[in-house]
Parts: sequence; C-alpha cells; structure tokens
Amino acid sequence: MLRALYDRVLALSAHRRAPAWLAGVSFAESSVFPIPPDAMLIPMCIARPDRAYRYALICTIASVLGGIAGYAIGYFLFETLAEPVLRAYGYADALLRFESWYERWGALVILIKGLTPIPYKIVTIASGAAKFSFPIFLAASLVTRAARFFLLAFLLRRFGPPIRDFIERRLTLVTTGAAAGILAGFLALRYL
Repeated sequence: MLRALYDRVLALSAHRRAPAWLAGVSFAESSVFPIPPDAMLIPMCIARPDRAYRYALICTIASVLGGIAGYAIGYFLFETLAEPVLRAYGYADALLRFESWYERWGALVILIKGLTPIPYKIVTIASGAAKFSFPIFLAASLVTRAARFFLLAFLLRRFGPPIRDFIERRLTLVTTGAAAGILAGFLALRYL
C-alpha cells in the first residue's frame, strides 16, 4: 500500500497541475492544514529536478501568504477560530509560552520554528494572537520559509537520483523517519 501511494504521489508530482496543488497545500499548511508541503515538494523535485527551485519558490510564496492568513486568524479571530484550532491540535497552552518567547527573543522564535518540523501554523496563529509586529513576522517568515524550501530543493536537485534510489529502497524507513520528525515537532511544541 505504501509503495502504491508513493508511486501515485510521484506520478502526480509530474502532472501539469501539480504546482497549483503544491501552492494550495503550502498555503493551507501555514494556517490550518496538518500535512506539510514536503509531502509534495520532495517527489516533485525528484521527478523534475530541473524545476526544483521553481517549486521551492512556489512553496515559499504560498507558505508566506498562508502564514499571513494564519496571523490574521490569530489576530482577528483568536477566540472564534484560532483557539479551537490550537485546542484541536492540543496546543491551547502553547500560546502563553509563545508570548513569553516573543518577549524574550522576538523574531528569532519565528526563524527557528519556521525551520523545524514544529507545525508552522502554530507559529503563524500564535504570532497574530500575541500581536507580534507584523512587518517583522512577515520578514522572518519569508527568510525562514525560503531557507527551508530552497535548501531542500538544492539537496534534491544536487543529490536527486541517489536520494530517489534511497527512498525507493527504504521507503518504510524514510516515511517512518518523516513521521517521527513531524511527531517530534508536535511533542517539542507541547513540552517546551
């Protein structure tokens, strides 16, 4: 089943509409969607390494725009929408920690959290709810999301065939590792 899903995603990643889907997933992940865009970005870059930087740019722009939406949710709709989203993910108490982190470290929080597997939507919603400076939030989001996606695109473009072979030979190990990374991000957010 895992092999069939992988093959299907890899085939879809070469589809002419894949960039639009990538943008949609990147946008939604930054505000409400639980699946990171890496699930599409990686196979797309493997299938078309010549377009890796284009895909990274799509992810960056869409993710930052989604981050703006997440910020707006936290800023304008905290009680109505943001609090239930945070509660649904089990992070209702995380906002207080984020607010104290923003007071101590400012934009560094966004820069660090934007590069980790910690769900970016939590950072965007919490930034809005904490009324963190929007221009600084926007600049930090742009830097961190671009760094993350372009680094991934560079690695996949540079080492694509060996990475593809590794993934295909050890698909279960790779998906388990990715799931463990995402879980570690959720746990780190909950207990830090």
